[in-house]
Amino acid sequence: MSLLDYFRSRKNQSSAKLAKERLQIIVAHERSQRDTPDYLPQMKQDILEVIRKYVNIELEQISVQLDQKGENLSVLELNIMLPEQEDKSAS
Repeated sequence: MSLLDYFRSRKNQSSAKLAKERLQIIVAHERSQRDTPDYLPQMKQDILEVIRKYVNIELEQISVQLDQKGENLSVLELNIMLPEQEDKSAS
């Protein structure tokens, strides 16, 4: 084995390891999405439309997550990043 072969094999191993880690992340993400109810994306859109009546926000500023806390208990978590209000009294 030459010196160049040694470095090439390590490079291939590291890229294979990186690819494996990325695939594990994708599989974990897909598994987490599989357990969510079908109505969550529509619920997120409906919430966005209601909030937009009062505040200008984008879909990315809303996070909706449903966690199962046992056999008969589900927790719906809603996080909304609201823009900061301008201080009108300072002008």
